[in-house]
Amino acid sequence: MPEMRDDCLRVGQMAPDFSATAVVDQNFKIVKLSDYRGRYVVLFFYPLDFTFVCPTEIAAFSDRYGEFKALNTEILGISVDSEFAHLAWIQTERKLGGVGDLNYPLVSDIKKDISAGYNVLDPDSGVALRGLFIIDRDGVLQHATINNLAFGRKVDETLRVLQAIQHVQANPDEVCPVDWQPGDKTMIPDPVKAREFFAEV
Repeated sequence: MPEMRDDCLRVGQMAPDFSATAVVDQNFKIVKLSDYRGRYVVLFFYPLDFTFVCPTEIAAFSDRYGEFKALNTEILGISVDSEFAHLAWIQTERKLGGVGDLNYPLVSDIKKDISAGYNVLDPDSGVALRGLFIIDRDGVLQHATINNLAFGRKVDETLRVLQAIQHVQANPDEVCPVDWQPGDKTMIPDPVKAREFFAEV
């Protein structure tokens, strides 16, 4: 098992800022993570354009983009492909293995600096693992998951975690128990008050 490095990224830390070229509405644009301060960001890495699992994830997040936008959240997809590969993939129809027009930017990490900074770069394959990070309005990393290459993520779970983060930030005296969904009962993290929650479950 690899040793944990002292410089490993952890939740509760500031998310590493970056500036990179992205494809936005079929145009090239420089995007900076810090430009999104004041909004939440779902930052997700994927291995490569024109592959197999990746377009299913890219399209699923795009199709649900309105739900994230309603939660004051931007989505950024990142791979080690060039912006030119991103553009070609976007200009390819979904039925042909492309992703079509997207509702959020695809960022180029061709130098692999961003993937390395988020500790998702797989040295053996030279591509990013399926890392997903939720960053809050202040630029603080609140959630991190990393899948191996062969299996995708779930949009519903990303939304659920995002909503839980927003709930506890708006209600700092509460915590969200397992499988919490908006509208579910929360818990007061106090030995006496928590009994009320446990008495009802």
